[in-house]
Amino acid sequence: MTSFLDSLIALVSAHPWLAYLALFLAALLEAVPVMGALVPGSTIILALSALVPGGELKLWGVLAAAIAGALLGDGTAFWAGHRSQREILGAWPLKNYPNVMAQSEAFFQRWGTLAVFFARFVPPIRAFVPVTAGALGMPPGRFYGVNVPAVLAWALAHVLPGVLAVSALHHYAGLPHHEHTGKHLWMLAVFAAAIVALGVWTLRRRQARTGLRPGAGPT
Repeated sequence: MTSFLDSLIALVSAHPWLAYLALFLAALLEAVPVMGALVPGSTIILALSALVPGGELKLWGVLAAAIAGALLGDGTAFWAGHRSQREILGAWPLKNYPNVMAQSEAFFQRWGTLAVFFARFVPPIRAFVPVTAGALGMPPGRFYGVNVPAVLAWALAHVLPGVLAVSALHHYAGLPHHEHTGKHLWMLAVFAAAIVALGVWTLRRRQARTGLRPGAGPT
């Protein structure tokens, strides 16, 4: 894995457009059932985000590529499940992963709508929950209402650590860094905190409305 990442970073440093394509594909494939359990998408995104402080990549371009790939991957999986209903859960290749599918369905049954949000941060079931949500009949509007903020929070959580770590390294080591990066980091940090706060508020509101414990059943 280390040699692969080193080769990838060297390649995209010379050809930045390949980096944005790699970020898009990493986020897309990580959201595809089965494939998401095999592709180290999160590792690739974290590694490539480290190129932002030096100016090789643009922060907003990195975020846009990761967000677009994740939204397309989750959306494709959801619609596949929505159109096929429960039949898809027993079809190839999902039937070859009964344990993960059982965990995904149990996770969805436990958290209901919020499973779509939380699953984004729980590998490997994050690649299976969207198709499960579609197969179990979640309305598209409800799915995207939770999935979009989940993907935004997920992208920030994967990109910002690499950017901040390398920015700090550049600062203390006296290395050159992109002057505009730091100006946007605090805005993204506030945005990420707002999304997390919204998720916590939604969970508490759900519990207050239903009078259920977090694991008592779906919404």
